[in-house]
Amino acid sequence: MSAEPPPEFGEPPSPSGHQDARARGGSTVLWLLVTAGGLGSAPRAPGTVGTLGGVVLGAPIVCLLSAPGTQVAVLAGLAAILLLAGSLTTAYSLRAFRVKDPSPFVLDEVVGYLVTLALMVPFWGASALLLFAVAFGLFRFFDILKPWPVGPAERLPGAVGIMADDVVAGLLAGAVGIGLAHVL
Repeated sequence: MSAEPPPEFGEPPSPSGHQDARARGGSTVLWLLVTAGGLGSAPRAPGTVGTLGGVVLGAPIVCLLSAPGTQVAVLAGLAAILLLAGSLTTAYSLRAFRVKDPSPFVLDEVVGYLVTLALMVPFWGASALLLFAVAFGLFRFFDILKPWPVGPAERLPGAVGIMADDVVAGLLAGAVGIGLAHVL
């Protein structure tokens, strides 16, 4: 059996390869959802690259909606919908990627970033770019280091564990971001 090269960044694995999550899972649409449009297939730091999916979804909401209350409601609503979608796609992800918490599955990172952004947006009115950057950095910090209670949340069983650590990381990052807004 010959080893095939990994897929190019942003592309689903080839149908004939041993890494063919899309073929095993049976749905290109689900693959695109759980990998945030293919961002999760980044060869290095897929969680960090996948978090950019949250930036892509959050930026238009923050930039086009002027009322902070509306921004928070839309960001939180979108995070809730994607949290449900991520939880419901666990069976697909287990079948497609064959591990409990696969690296290409970055929908949880998107949700966590949106949670961070929803908490921070009312307090960071001056610069959207600074808001996106600080939210990104804080979320990745908590998601990578997994301090309490992020680490224990990750050990919860099934879909809850896959999604919960990123939600908790988003909550912690948002809280720190609110604090930073008062200092800066």
